[in-house]
Amino acid sequence: MDWKVFLMTFSAIFLAELADKTQLVGMGLSAKTGRPVSVWLGSVCAYIVVTAITVILGALLGKYIKPEIIRYCGAAVFLIIALLMALGKI
Repeated sequence: MDWKVFLMTFSAIFLAELADKTQLVGMGLSAKTGRPVSVWLGSVCAYIVVTAITVILGALLGKYIKPEIIRYCGAAVFLIIALLMALGKI
């Protein structure tokens, strides 16, 4: 295992995920249901699936497309979503 890559990934994901919509949904569901362990397990399982899909797609795309292009496309999609949210379309 490459610990440098592991720690870099952990740090980036940890900081990016702090206080985002996922956290708010988890807090809301935990408060509403009163079942924090079930909410935590559901959240962890969902994140495992989403992360697996993301990593597999990234590995496949990385074989055919330069990482810079993937990064720019990701940034463009992020900006488009932000614009749509600002305009009240999402």
